[in-house]
Amino acid sequence: MSEHRGLHHISVIASNPQDNYDFYVKKLGMRMVKKTVNQDDPTKYHLFYANAEGSPGSSLTFFPWPRARQGTPGSGEATEVSLVVPEYSLDYWQGRLDDQNIPHSNPFERFDQTHISFKDPDGLQLHLVFDNQKSDLKSWDKSPVPNEYQIQGFWSTTLKLDRVKETEEVITSVLGFDKIDTEGNLTLYQTNSELGHSLIIEQVDTQQGQNGAGIVHHVAFQTKDEEDLKEMRFKIIRMGMQPTEIIDRHFFKSVYYRTPGGVLFEMATNGPGYFVNADPSEDQAEKLELTPWHEPKRKQIEAALPNINI
Repeated sequence: MSEHRGLHHISVIASNPQDNYDFYVKKLGMRMVKKTVNQDDPTKYHLFYANAEGSPGSSLTFFPWPRARQGTPGSGEATEVSLVVPEYSLDYWQGRLDDQNIPHSNPFERFDQTHISFKDPDGLQLHLVFDNQKSDLKSWDKSPVPNEYQIQGFWSTTLKLDRVKETEEVITSVLGFDKIDTEGNLTLYQTNSELGHSLIIEQVDTQQGQNGAGIVHHVAFQTKDEEDLKEMRFKIIRMGMQPTEIIDRHFFKSVYYRTPGGVLFEMATNGPGYFVNADPSEDQAEKLELTPWHEPKRKQIEAALPNINI
């Protein structure tokens, strides 16, 4: 198992950007590490939430489309996102979800970890997993959640697949995961990464989904650097898939491809990171950050975007 592998970020379609911000920052206490625009459609936001450091393996990102209808997850998609919190924080989180009027499940065990489940405003299935992951993480002082209980990053995501074999080959031979355990139709794969170390495949019959709010757009995986990314891209080509060229996303460089099972994967470098042009100690939610190639159009871009009350 590799320590340089694991989940990097997960990007999801949302609807109302204000509701999205309020849920993840004000209710769950995550940090907005970047407020920018969709590089492929700069009339729409791209919002990034993560731990205080914006670590690889911690950022849940959203493309809010204000008029998007709620989607229906199907096979060939990532359908669940599991976030890790300290193992002693179960009582706190049950109380906080109750206080924030977020309906949630009772605690349950999956792969020897205690979970509670709930959904975000657009229906994305979320889990909190109570497992001590990373003891030296900085906390975010402005979070409404006390330092000792904050969300640290990803524990896993779940891929719902009707075709498992080909995707399993990608995640084990290219992305560095090892097959660990099986419970019913769920199979757990893991790396040695401190955050984002787990991936679950749920084997299902073919299920037709409907794209929309609450649906995962893509799952991104960690690569050490650009050289590592190039090598992984060549492996994907040799497996018969058609990855993009390496794309400069400013905060990292990445490659996209669709797996035979249907899920859109991205492989992203661990650097330079979300604070490449920013002071990590400053509040990143207050100013819209644009890439150098979008900056000349700032006035037009800002005029097209709805206001988010921070």
